[in-house]
Amino acid sequence: MLLFKKSLAILFIISSFYAQQVSAQEIQLSPADDLQQALNNSQNGDVITLGPGSYFGNFIISNQVTLRSNNKGEAIIDSQGKGHGLWLKNSQITIENLTITNWGHDLTDQNSGIYSHGKIDNNKVPSLTIRNNILIGDGFGIWLNQADKAIISHNRVKGNLTLRSADRGNGIQVANVTNSHVFLNEVSETRDGVYVISSQNNIIEQNTMHHLRYGIHYMYSYDNTVKNNTAYDTRAGYALMSSRRLTITGNKTTNSEDYGFLLNFITQSTFSHNYVKNVWTKPENKVLGRDGKGLFVYNSGYNTVKHNIIDTAEIGIHLTAGSENIKIFGNSFINNPTQVKYVSNKKQEWSKDGRGNYWSNYLGWDMGNDGIGDTIFEPNDGIDKLVWQYPEMKMIMDSPAILILRWVQRQFPVLKPPGVKDSFPLMSAPSLTKNEQAATPLAVTTSTFTKSNSAQSANTTSASLKE
Repeated sequence: MLLFKKSLAILFIISSFYAQQVSAQEIQLSPADDLQQALNNSQNGDVITLGPGSYFGNFIISNQVTLRSNNKGEAIIDSQGKGHGLWLKNSQITIENLTITNWGHDLTDQNSGIYSHGKIDNNKVPSLTIRNNILIGDGFGIWLNQADKAIISHNRVKGNLTLRSADRGNGIQVANVTNSHVFLNEVSETRDGVYVISSQNNIIEQNTMHHLRYGIHYMYSYDNTVKNNTAYDTRAGYALMSSRRLTITGNKTTNSEDYGFLLNFITQSTFSHNYVKNVWTKPENKVLGRDGKGLFVYNSGYNTVKHNIIDTAEIGIHLTAGSENIKIFGNSFINNPTQVKYVSNKKQEWSKDGRGNYWSNYLGWDMGNDGIGDTIFEPNDGIDKLVWQYPEMKMIMDSPAILILRWVQRQFPVLKPPGVKDSFPLMSAPSLTKNEQAATPLAVTTSTFTKSNSAQSANTTSASLKE
């Protein structure tokens, strides 16, 4: 009897599946048709294709359908300055090839071009797909909350630079999202490019982000991978906060004003094969203590920082507020006026297994011809620490008194305060190759990615490899 009931249940599931497939329709609409009525009357599995033109309003999708146009951008969802463009209220919804514009700008109401918020039957919303769309508006671009196995790919999101950064939404915002993949998107002129909060086991890769506050911004998220992304013209390329077990590899950031990478309360994470170039505060924004930092590490411990390039930042790496128990080796610090700013009274050795880091201002020699400097490199001394505590001292840095104090410290090392030491400095910068970067575990189609994105990524990669 039990076997009979199980068989009936299986037959019911199979028949329901095939019934859904048979009833699914392909629906063609034009701007003259009522899109919301078509969405309301649709069945799970339907494919609704929008013809060229503008569809005005705020549209709610309550069924498991695909909403698309045949060619990217030819069908326009225009929300006339209010609300959400598309509100997704079910799982297994696909949004593809649309242009969505002119949605609302009320950030308190989370106005978004594409919006999904809240669980279904107390479960995360599975299998949302948002790909190959163009979104231009003032609020949030794509907002997903409580989603699982979502795919966000090949979209272009553009904000409004006439608004203050704080008054713009983020380009792509994912909250409480798991097992999802965000890749090959371009985000510009929003507040942050990709904002991730309270999310686990996601991959953020091969995105291009520019003219933003932060390229990628992480909060309270664990076991995520951020790789092979490109950020430029930002205040910070990557701002990672209050998260652990992150893998950050193969990313690039150029022309940031405050930080290449900002690590605030990050633990048990690995940062490798990343490239940071040109982190410099603009003269008009310069105030005492505001310097561009390639890596800023605040209250972050038990991390590994290896095989990165930090080139032409006002400060190469700044560690403070208990940032200890960090393995730092195999990195290249190039053309940074201040290579290291380390605010602590504990010693740190920055090498592993007889190999340290490359320092462009290292003046030692290599008598053994093994690629390792014969003298220890210590980037800071007691005078540096005094200047950090009392910035006004910069006015007398070249005075005879300061030069004598530095000479005394060199002659009597016992007077030198604890700090960073690299016992095995490298004589040349290690080369980074694509093979050293993490391989992509998921198939990615790049045919619809814009030529400008590809060119930017290629140029930055070439610069990284040459360095």
